[in-house]
Amino acid sequence: MEPTRRLRAGQSITPEEFDELSDDQLLRLIPKAYRDAFPGKEGCADGYFYLHDGTAWSFYKGGFLDE
Repeated sequence: MEPTRRLRAGQSITPEEFDELSDDQLLRLIPKAYRDAFPGKEGCADGYFYLHDGTAWSFYKGGFLDE
């Protein structure tokens, strides 16, 4: 069994890791200021979701899509 990485806010993950993680685990990867905007895993298209200001947070980049 492979050891799992410790999840931290702003850490990028692979699409495979995204598929394996629960909503609670994904929530830990989002900085606290943006956690309220997280729609849940089912609400994320291609590993990202939109914030209220129109920017998009990407789990695959571990940051904003436009950075």
